[in-house]
Amino acid sequence: MTDYIVLRDKSLGRLNPGELESLRPTGGPGSFADRFGPSSHPVIEPEPEISVESLEPSDMRDLARDPTFRQKARPMPTKLIDTVGTSNAQPQGQTTWGVHAVGADDTDVDGAGVTVAVLDTGIDRDHIAFAGVNIIERDFTGTGDGDGNGHGTHCAGTIFGRNVDGLRIGVAPGVSTALIGKVLDDNGSGGSQMLFEAMQWAAIQESAHVISMSLGFDFPGLTNSLADQGWPVEIASSVALEAYRENLRMFDAIMDMIRAHSAFSGGSLVVAAAGNESRRQVHANFEVSVSVPAAAVGVVSVGAAGEGQNGLTIADFSNTNPLVCGPGVNVISAKANGGLVSFNGTSMATPHVAGVAALWWEKLQTLPIPVTSDTVRARILASSVTDPFAPGVDIPDRGAGLVSAPHLH
Repeated sequence: MTDYIVLRDKSLGRLNPGELESLRPTGGPGSFADRFGPSSHPVIEPEPEISVESLEPSDMRDLARDPTFRQKARPMPTKLIDTVGTSNAQPQGQTTWGVHAVGADDTDVDGAGVTVAVLDTGIDRDHIAFAGVNIIERDFTGTGDGDGNGHGTHCAGTIFGRNVDGLRIGVAPGVSTALIGKVLDDNGSGGSQMLFEAMQWAAIQESAHVISMSLGFDFPGLTNSLADQGWPVEIASSVALEAYRENLRMFDAIMDMIRAHSAFSGGSLVVAAAGNESRRQVHANFEVSVSVPAAAVGVVSVGAAGEGQNGLTIADFSNTNPLVCGPGVNVISAKANGGLVSFNGTSMATPHVAGVAALWWEKLQTLPIPVTSDTVRARILASSVTDPFAPGVDIPDRGAGLVSAPHLH
């Protein structure tokens, strides 16, 4: 028997056979198209349920006949999109360069009323940067709350951190409620089940407006684990590749349910790091495309920009083909156990974009338009700017450009 993560949508269990059949022609039970297709179709609030089940091949037929079944996947390790070293950046003025670059210090909104979820290594909730924030922690790793790694604390500080020693580090310091899903342990390791359960918790149960994540599916890690158990390398690679595909499909299915949930809550905008696997310092063409899950449908993938003599440049490590960019080099933010620290990485760029998303979410609520994750996403893409980039920066490397907060003037 083999363990599988199984995703069900319990809302479909309440439909009679005729209603289920009416859903099938436009994409299958419970798909996004079904929920918002012809007006004769019911609009159903999704109820995701994730479990781990030991299944034989013969069980697959019964699973396929279950009207609530959506997707299955072999559990797969996940890992932190780790920082690319620390840097010795020192504060210049009263605002970090990243906060200033995205225009967060020149806007009339601060993220008030917006709920942000950070799915990472946890948080040092006692850090002065988070004073006054209603922090709701949930540990999916089994290692307990807190942040023994520091990555999650740094990312959270960039999104909604308060001033530290007179320095503004947070893009959206008006955010008063933060959901902290610990999906990676102190070593930066986790599992896909943890991620999927955290996404369900943040988006469906808690209706987070913005979800920020900087992690990836660990294909090499699963391959090596199977090989260490005595599997031939060819078979281990094949099984790991199939698990990778299954987990991508599972991620897409959960994203589909999150989009469906937008009819009832406004939805959740998912922002994720593009990855740090490129090596342009080795060769200009040594570029790796956006990694999964940032490459999944509906996710705002983020590349890393840095300051240069003639304007912004793309970091050597930043994966190509992101949707947008954020400041990701020499980023100063909260350090676990107190103080400040500077890191580099698309992991540092991602919370800048998540913070800008929170600003836009608040801003759009003042306008006579529906405010959903789709409208926020559209505004982020439309307002991204290319002027700050130095001449010669490739379009695929920067995407739509540097994200920009709502202008004050």
